[in-house]
Amino acid sequence: MRECSLRIIGRHLDATPPDWRDRLAARLGERPRRLGTWTELALYGALRCVDDAAESAMPADAVLRLCSRRATASPTHQALMQAQDGLPMPFTFLQSQTSQTLAALAGRLAWRGDAVFLASPHAEDAFALACQAAGPTGVLFGVLEEDPLLSHWVRLIPCEPAHADVVGDAAATAARWQTLLSA
Repeated sequence: MRECSLRIIGRHLDATPPDWRDRLAARLGERPRRLGTWTELALYGALRCVDDAAESAMPADAVLRLCSRRATASPTHQALMQAQDGLPMPFTFLQSQTSQTLAALAGRLAWRGDAVFLASPHAEDAFALACQAAGPTGVLFGVLEEDPLLSHWVRLIPCEPAHADVVGDAAATAARWQTLLSA
């Protein structure tokens, strides 16, 4: 594995507050339309992280990685239940597609680049993979769950190994993710 020296420049690791949808609408200047809860939650956390990094948009060559244990299981289940009624494919089906979430993130981050969704019960391993995939302008990494509501994000950029708040080699990265979450 290659050396991964990245500095954390933004983070959103807070618990999801009850008014998170209102905060998202205030940040966007409008209520999101035709997006599922999972996608709105992704936007909420990612935008807070990018704001913390003092970035107005994601650089084109940055990578985006999103990890979830259950992903869009809830909207997928709802779509399948609605489809049993013999109606045309419900709108909920679109909300169950992780590609819709990645597209919404790209649109709101004013970014077009390398985005990947990883379904994994091990966020620390996904974090290590994200660090390895980081481009010349870094990575935006998120862990998203709908039950319970969770939207944790970090924004990392390449740096010199001696810099403070550095994520070290890939082997140490998993431990770093656990440290971030417990901070």
